[in-house]
Amino acid sequence: MIWTQDRLKDRQRVVHWDLVRSSPEYSVERILDMSPGANQRVYNGFNKGRISVPESAFSDGNFSLIINSVATTDRGVYTCNLHHHYCQIHQSIQIQLNVTKIARKEKRYWDGEKTVFVVLLGSSVALPCVNRRPLWREGLQEDQQQVAHWDFQPPGVRPDRADRLVDLYASGERREYGPLFARNKMSVAEDAFSVGDFSLSISDLAPVDKGLYSCHLHHHYCGLHERRIFRLTVGPPLPPALTAIKSESLTVFPDVERPRVVNVILPEHRGYFMQQMGYILATFLLLAFIVAAVIVLTRRRKKRGILCVCLLIYELCALYVLCCAISCVQTILSTDYKNNLLKERDMTKECNKGEQARCD
Repeated sequence: MIWTQDRLKDRQRVVHWDLVRSSPEYSVERILDMSPGANQRVYNGFNKGRISVPESAFSDGNFSLIINSVATTDRGVYTCNLHHHYCQIHQSIQIQLNVTKIARKEKRYWDGEKTVFVVLLGSSVALPCVNRRPLWREGLQEDQQQVAHWDFQPPGVRPDRADRLVDLYASGERREYGPLFARNKMSVAEDAFSVGDFSLSISDLAPVDKGLYSCHLHHHYCGLHERRIFRLTVGPPLPPALTAIKSESLTVFPDVERPRVVNVILPEHRGYFMQQMGYILATFLLLAFIVAAVIVLTRRRKKRGILCVCLLIYELCALYVLCCAISCVQTILSTDYKNNLLKERDMTKECNKGEQARCD
């Protein structure tokens, strides 16, 4: 709805003040509301004639809340809410009001989040809420505030060098640039602002038409701006339909004689059989060579394994003989003999027993 034109004088603007009390219980109360086409509405009978908003609020943008004869029940956090339903814009401001009975304690300060007023009991105060943007004031012609335009950026051209194609205004004014619109190559619907369709139509596409096309929508009344960018690529023309080619090839001319086709089977060459037999024999020979190589390698490994086993047995036997000899010497040395002859005889016997056992 923002980008369409409805020619309504009342732009569906509303202002309302709310009060949030934290004691004795948390509560929210609507104080008053007002719109351009209606009188302000005060919700609490106690506040009628005591709380108000200037009648010229929607003309000068002053929506301040005026409170006369401030009472202790007026303390709390006040919120000024501005709603623009047509432009879908909502703004708000918070002000805290405290009441005191001592005149020297009256002050106004900022607590980091909102403005705080400390007001003397029974006095009058104006809680400020001022917004002088044209959006919230009357007397403006909305028809001149809505603009749409298309730009064209050829390949290799910077955005600030783009060509302007057309400007559209909600009042009905249209400005076309360049020869493209003069030749009716490009066009935009006449009822663009009525239906919200600002599409750009391009006919007879050519390679020179490729590039970036951007659509800009400006709503100065609502302070909004939108943009859409499209990349157009133009390829070579499509080839003729295959169906047309097939239909032409299937056309029958009665006066033209159809060619006759004769199938001829040629015998195979005489050496073909010998060639195949040669391939088969070569394959068998290769397999036989591989099998023979595997058998030879296996036998060699087995022989090497037997030789290693024999060497290992021989080494073990030598080690055993050495151990037996050492034990014989130790036994003889440990025996106490009366003379050397007996000692030599016993040593000879022990050694002979060790050699006989080794040979066995």
